[in-house]
Amino acid sequence: MKKMAIVCSGGDVSGMNAALKRFVEYCMRNQIEPWFVYDGYEGLIDNRMERATYASVAGIITRGGTKIGSARSKRFMEERYRKQAIANLHARGIEALVVLGGDGSFRGMHRLTQESDLAFCGIPATIDNDIAGTEYCLGVDTALNVIKDAIDAIRDTASSFGRAFVIETMGRECGYLALVSALTSGAEMCLIPELPYDLDAYKRDFLKEKEEGRRYFIAIVSEALKKSETIAKWFEEEVEIESRVTVLGHIQRGGVTSVHDRLMASRFVTHAVDALIAGQKSSVICYNDGGFEEKGIDDVASNRYVIPQELLDLAREYGSE
Repeated sequence: MKKMAIVCSGGDVSGMNAALKRFVEYCMRNQIEPWFVYDGYEGLIDNRMERATYASVAGIITRGGTKIGSARSKRFMEERYRKQAIANLHARGIEALVVLGGDGSFRGMHRLTQESDLAFCGIPATIDNDIAGTEYCLGVDTALNVIKDAIDAIRDTASSFGRAFVIETMGRECGYLALVSALTSGAEMCLIPELPYDLDAYKRDFLKEKEEGRRYFIAIVSEALKKSETIAKWFEEEVEIESRVTVLGHIQRGGVTSVHDRLMASRFVTHAVDALIAGQKSSVICYNDGGFEEKGIDDVASNRYVIPQELLDLAREYGSE
């Protein structure tokens, strides 16, 4: 193999730049010419590619986001644009493509593997942590630490003013970020789409805690529920405590990359490049039980992620009878 490219697709995550740095350096170590594709699948279609060098990745390992840009591409859903993307890769002599992204990116990669003779390898990179077949996606640790810092700061104000704060986390349809953040921040309420919740049980608990001297509450709510304002109103009407809503939003996707994500970026990329060198044509690098494994894109793209039962069992303690 002489040339290999890398692309970031979908939502950006902290750790992508660390992955780019490792990709360039590891390709060169294996006498492979590394290439960057700019702005996701849009860049594939529009032929925005260039050869990468050591200078291309100098000093980027600490930065969040991605130096080569990312995008969501509606055009890529059309076969004629995918054919153009494939033709552009062929014209450059690029034989393999590493794709950093989430489920939408992998569905696009799945189409490419079916419609071309090129080799592809996916690296799960989404703060939602909702990719089937892997227990960890690049960027999740940094996002959780951003959320942790925000909750810790909000708790100071909540305790000072005697308020309930409803903190909305990202995650799309998956409650992983909300669940882990609630468990690790000592929140009093956790609402996620994967579990039913009983507001009457919460009310009984919270009123009793108020009688015993509690002055404030922290509620973590997944954006998937679209219930943050409703829960804030519930606190005021049912628990009779002043409430505020904080939507953390896109700060969760940025920030200085954590040590764990820097290390995971290097490990993910190393396994991806090795898989392509070994002749894999359509795999995704997954991380489970402390180790890495290659899974077929068919399995990953066609299945739905499920939060581990152990974490769900811990969440059931919230609002229980």
